[in-house]
Amino acid sequence: MSVEQKATLSFSDGSPSIEFPIYQGSVGPDVIDIRALYGKTGKFTYDPGFMSTAACRSTITYIDGDKGELLYRGYPIEQLAVNCDFLETCYLLLKGELPNATQKSEFVNKVTRHTMVHEQMSRFFQGFRRDAHPMAVLVGTVGALSAFYHDSLDINNPEHREISAIRLIAKLPTLVAMAYKYTVGQPFVYPRNDLSYTANFMRMMFATPCEEYKVNDVLVRAMDRIFILHADHEQNASTSTVRLAGSSGANPFACIASGIACLWGPAHGGANEACLEMLEDIQAQGGVAKIGEFIAKVKDKNSSVKLMGFGHRVYKNYDPRAKLMRETCHEVLGELGLQDDPLFKLAMALEKIALEDDYFVSRKLYPNVDFYSGIVQRAIGIPTELFTAIFALARTVGWIAQWNEMISDPEQKIGRPRQLFTGETQRDVKPLHQR
Repeated sequence: MSVEQKATLSFSDGSPSIEFPIYQGSVGPDVIDIRALYGKTGKFTYDPGFMSTAACRSTITYIDGDKGELLYRGYPIEQLAVNCDFLETCYLLLKGELPNATQKSEFVNKVTRHTMVHEQMSRFFQGFRRDAHPMAVLVGTVGALSAFYHDSLDINNPEHREISAIRLIAKLPTLVAMAYKYTVGQPFVYPRNDLSYTANFMRMMFATPCEEYKVNDVLVRAMDRIFILHADHEQNASTSTVRLAGSSGANPFACIASGIACLWGPAHGGANEACLEMLEDIQAQGGVAKIGEFIAKVKDKNSSVKLMGFGHRVYKNYDPRAKLMRETCHEVLGELGLQDDPLFKLAMALEKIALEDDYFVSRKLYPNVDFYSGIVQRAIGIPTELFTAIFALARTVGWIAQWNEMISDPEQKIGRPRQLFTGETQRDVKPLHQR
């Protein structure tokens, strides 16, 4: 960071002005360093949601919402999704550079050799109801991993952090697949070391003892792309949660479990699930024939009907991930012969309206990655309630990279947000008979 100028804060009550350094990053908005604000003025800043506050320095992911740009370590997401697989992307996020052939082979081998979970983990699932939400299961089982790996919990040891990172990346697909199998009453399927990361996950999801899963390269590539597009997304709610939990010195398994809990929220990781539920509701009301009525309700300010899967809080332009996912969506529907499926025809009709209707275009309510990824996952056969768990699987590498960066930052401190207190001032407690 370089300091090229300063910001001056003045007060209308005549208090002395205060100067703060302005830091300039490699790209993006400059930041005003206000760490000395309270010490010099006795005042805090007020920023609900931390929308204007940089809580850390990071070299991992950069988003320019106005341009519709997403970079992992400087590489555009569009190039990574086309030219790399998920484990190459994991290596990039963790190490800072894309691997060469030798480095990739070694990394893939490490991850592959850690995909099995301790056999006692299978007993954990029996403590859950069969209809438990997969995210509830993941929060519990991922947090419980720390009880099995005491050999790598020293967060100040870089080697321990790397081992934990490999274990988490490797075991999340196994745990997600186990959560699914438990829900549908099928036996767990063990991982196979001769399959790719994503093919292995899909086999653990869909194979049974009586019928082996046939790997379909188009579907595997589609799922791999979903993983890449969701691997990291800067300082969002769940990533900030992981960093905040990690700032206390908590072990990495507990920190990732906290991220999963945050991701579970419908305003965060549940967006693609909400999108599919919206499509199913429209379909139940009459499908494509009723889409005009639905759009009219969306445009009505007095209506409570919301359009899910369109627009994005960060991207004020087109979500760069959506274009890639749109291509993948049509490839999957074509491969499975589902172009005439009523729900998918409805989704494509809604997409066409949103891309052409001036109401949506002028408000930049373009289809986002959640719209297409939900359709792809449903076509592959993944139940809606598992969507967010798969999101957590993909985002784990981003969480770990961010957590590791935070632990290595000499400026990191335990998180302690401040508040604007508007409650009662000090008062005396009256005896019970006087209240």
